Amino acid sequence: MATALPRPLHALTADELASAATDRRWPKWQTMALLHSLNLPVLNACLIEPDQGMAAVRTAAHDLATATATTKLMVRSDGGVEKKQYYRGGNTFPVEEIPLLAAGLLADGRAVILAEPTNRFTNRLTVLVRMDRPCPGRPGSVTMEALGPGYDVADLTRGQIPPQVTAYIGDVDWDHYQSPRWHEWQITGDRCSGGEDARRHRRLERLAAQTLTDGGHLDRTAGVEHAGAWLREHGFPHLFGPQPTRQALARRALRLFEDAFLMALAQPNRNWHCLATAFSVFDEPRAVYWDLVDGEHKYAATATNPARPKERAA
Repeated sequence: MATALPRPLHALTADELASAATDRRWPKWQTMALLHSLNLPVLNACLIEPDQGMAAVRTAAHDLATATATTKLMVRSDGGVEKKQYYRGGNTFPVEEIPLLAAGLLADGRAVILAEPTNRFTNRLTVLVRMDRPCPGRPGSVTMEALGPGYDVADLTRGQIPPQVTAYIGDVDWDHYQSPRWHEWQITGDRCSGGEDARRHRRLERLAAQTLTDGGHLDRTAGVEHAGAWLREHGFPHLFGPQPTRQALARRALRLFEDAFLMALAQPNRNWHCLATAFSVFDEPRAVYWDLVDGEHKYAATATNPARPKERAA
């Protein structure tokens, strides 16, 4: 039986979303479908499975670009249960370059997720939300770590950049919703050694070593000063301006808490212990959730003496 051609996430029926939301083969796509089915904001996207081939990539790229009225798309990938090192996605490329980029991913047995483009240099707010169930000696809780203008999700998830603001709510009963009072929030300010200058330096190091080189904007010899100059030259001064992160997080904290509770209730794994999701407010302005990660199913166990996985820079 022929495999159905990929269709944009926002065009899937309720039954198709429900099916995708329980398919654990592709966890990123699974959680995007789940979040969309809950009417939470996510990017429109298409999934191309490894056995669907290049014709499906071209069809998906055309259909998604048409649906979102764009000439560029973001390239992500999904490998099921991941190893610690895998493809760095999230960069945006012209539609005509998509087949070449996707070919290697499909050949490696990875699914390709094409998504509508974003500008990762102009984000207004980035928040990593962690949900913990009660366990012996520790109450249920929600922790929100936030970065302000010019930072992105990868800075918190992979960049080891300390948050500017952390908000914490304890004694959360994940089976019974109760709106927290403001005095119950524990807010912690900047704890980065060296302050904002050190944090900004780390961000520019990541841009120079990964994001701008992966996207073809700088070469591999570029340093921090080149990344800073590139941002300014292209009209992206957000990283160098005011960082009103505390106020921005305060405005959205209750809604993020409510959404986290909704995600936890809808999580297919009813025995979850720790969940995490990432949230971005773009410069447009527009806000989206990225994925919903179950900590127990994020990474595969490390084999004995594994060969180092080859990390492809797109």
